[in-house]
Amino acid sequence: MKKRILILTMLCFTAFQAQDRNYAIVTGAPFLRISPDARSGGLGDQGVATSPDGFSQFWNPSKYVFGTSYSGIGVSYTPYMNKLTNDVFLLNGTFYTFLGEEERSTLGASIYYFNMGEIQLNELLGNNIVEKGISKPNEFAIDLSYGLKLADVYSMAVTARYIRSDLYNNVDNSSAQTKAANTFAVDVTGYFQSEKTDVFGDYQGKWRAGWGLFNMGPKLDYSDSKENSSFLPTNLRLGVGYDLYFDEENKFGVTLEASKLLVPAPEEVTDASGNRYYQIPDKSFISGMFSSFGNKDMVKEITYSISGEYVFNNAFAFRAGYFYESPEKGARQYLTLGAGLKYQSFGVDFSYLITTSSINNALDNTLRFGLTWDFGGETSNSLDNY
Repeated sequence: MKKRILILTMLCFTAFQAQDRNYAIVTGAPFLRISPDARSGGLGDQGVATSPDGFSQFWNPSKYVFGTSYSGIGVSYTPYMNKLTNDVFLLNGTFYTFLGEEERSTLGASIYYFNMGEIQLNELLGNNIVEKGISKPNEFAIDLSYGLKLADVYSMAVTARYIRSDLYNNVDNSSAQTKAANTFAVDVTGYFQSEKTDVFGDYQGKWRAGWGLFNMGPKLDYSDSKENSSFLPTNLRLGVGYDLYFDEENKFGVTLEASKLLVPAPEEVTDASGNRYYQIPDKSFISGMFSSFGNKDMVKEITYSISGEYVFNNAFAFRAGYFYESPEKGARQYLTLGAGLKYQSFGVDFSYLITTSSINNALDNTLRFGLTWDFGGETSNSLDNY
């Protein structure tokens, strides 16, 4: 018996829209709000200000310029809603490389794919159920980034992204004229990493900071009607962190990050009959970005995460994090745990999520993992890594 994966997935992202008092914000392509890699998954789903790694493309590609390997590849897999099904998952693949011998610029690319499983489509004709085929809804994004070191301690990057959302795959719904939605988006990011300085006795440390504007682009249009168009999950991320080096083999880093959706909240509308309901404002994505700072209870739209990471000999890593979202804006609240192993140029990362909220989380008790491969030799940044 085929599962109604499409219905379950859409309910997962729109359940809070029906709770009028919460003014929850709903966007298209919500998979772009899900952490794609296991390292960030173990750090409370943060990455704009953490140290560089192979999966920086999603979080902040300007970090690549401070990477210790000339080139790298990463692949991560995340089972989704695994309490209900085993054929829904997210798959992410990344690649980056330095350009030129001066090691001041990088090129990055990635593909992020969300498979929503298979759905048996049926139609009721009289008292008979007629099978209408199989639907395989999916979403994916492909992007390309360019990063440049503007100073010894600061870099910036620009990312271009193509997004496709096919929620109505193989669904015959000519009356609604539904279709796969396509659009593009742009990210602009920056990253600061100080030089090492002496702090406590023989200990050394360095600061990290990052920012980014993500998914700035036109709406996703699922039909020829504006009523079926959805804002992208445009968001602003800010973060700061600090790495403390106990010696050449032991390092501990702590990072704090905050994020806010730059999307207008649902507005209360009263029709001619006096009925009140909420609807998404009909605005352009640029107007929506600026007006989002005037949303009701705007401060409650900010999510927070804090994490700690201990690294031994650049070979073993232990991670923990906490993510918080206001109960009135989605109530995502959870602890994360993670670990990483690295042998020569190969690495593997794991993470596990434990929800602390009364609201179910699609990734609760889910084990995520990722693989990385560094090649092309070390960069000059590796000299300052110990």
